[in-house]
Amino acid sequence: MSHLDDLPSTPGKYKVVPYGVLHNHRYLRLSKLTLWASLFLALFLFYLVLSPPASPSRRSLNDSSVKYGGSHWEKQVRKSARPRSRGGLTVLVTGAAGFVGTHVSIALRRRGDGVLGLDNFNRYYDPKLKRARQGLLERSGVFVVEGDINDAVLLRKLFDVVLFTHVMHLAAQAGVRYAMQNPGSYVNSNIAGFVNLLEVSKAASPQPALVWASSSSVYGLNTKVPFSEKDPTDQPASLYAATKKAGEGIAHTYNHIYGLSLTGLRFFTVYGPWGRPDMAYFFFTKDILKGKTITVFESPDKGSVARDFTYIDDIVRGCLGALDTAEKSTGSGGKKKGPAMFRIYNLGNTSPVPVTKLVTILEKLLKMKAKRKIMPLPRNGDVEFTHANITLAQTEIGYKPEVDLETGLKKFVKWYMGFYTGSKKKSSW
Repeated sequence: MSHLDDLPSTPGKYKVVPYGVLHNHRYLRLSKLTLWASLFLALFLFYLVLSPPASPSRRSLNDSSVKYGGSHWEKQVRKSARPRSRGGLTVLVTGAAGFVGTHVSIALRRRGDGVLGLDNFNRYYDPKLKRARQGLLERSGVFVVEGDINDAVLLRKLFDVVLFTHVMHLAAQAGVRYAMQNPGSYVNSNIAGFVNLLEVSKAASPQPALVWASSSSVYGLNTKVPFSEKDPTDQPASLYAATKKAGEGIAHTYNHIYGLSLTGLRFFTVYGPWGRPDMAYFFFTKDILKGKTITVFESPDKGSVARDFTYIDDIVRGCLGALDTAEKSTGSGGKKKGPAMFRIYNLGNTSPVPVTKLVTILEKLLKMKAKRKIMPLPRNGDVEFTHANITLAQTEIGYKPEVDLETGLKKFVKWYMGFYTGSKKKSSW
């Protein structure tokens, strides 16, 4: 109880209270205080007795004793991020247990770069597949920190432990149709998470150069083909596309204000071994093998929907080319010292293939006839076709796709049969 409690509401008019009355008044207040304190203590002890011990998995991510911190954890982080070749890069790969993230991380590690992975292992699709990819990464010497890009405390900790020369930002909420079910996840990951990573990166000294995954979806309702980086991207057809478009604008802002070196890569329908189960080629394979009917969409003019399918190895070469040609950021500790590099590239195959042909190739490789159901393309954010102009990427980062769709699908089917049926080795590495 503060001594100010006995002062009158109007200063200068202090009323004298007889000692006995004042003593009784204070005693009454003290008794009430003791009663409430005893009650609170009893409730607290009752809670301790009846409540089970907190499970580590349910404790806050910011609890360093649970998720990160300590000499052993830091040793794993440093070891993974340490380049094995002279002049090698030191790269933080977000979304490392994802499809592209796994392939890029292993490719970087194989050539001698230091790689530290970060992934939250969310449940957008089966986490078991992500855990299997994590096993591949560990066998390649890549340690994956389990955490979220929205956790600024964790990101700052990673940047304190390791001086990253580059960040390969691949963590994102993927998928076009899922945005209609859970729009918040796209804003949380693709916008808020990206901003959080940029905030930590711009405050670093020295700042890393960043390469991040945008998407061909930003071209939206454009009808001019092939899509060029100079084309307008102000007609997104899905929330996913809108968040990727927003990411490009946000990146430009951080480049302009803080001197961060930023390179955006617009991926065109990436496929291959260890791919995402929500992609058409993946669940077509699954359903054909089970004898289930697959839905093939057609455009309003009865034409086949087409995609610029790009094999994962080609995408990886594009990612490494972007990292290798990225200039250093010009800022330090959040202060810009000069103009910094800002680039956007298409990474596609330049050969759009009708989805009907994709199914025909899968039938040939699986030696099974698909049960097809032709349906008009729904208004769920999907577009009729994608087609990349890759001239800029060819000229500036040496990007050159080499794998045609049938060759790539053959490799995918071989992996799929091994991973899910056990007919061959589970890993294609």
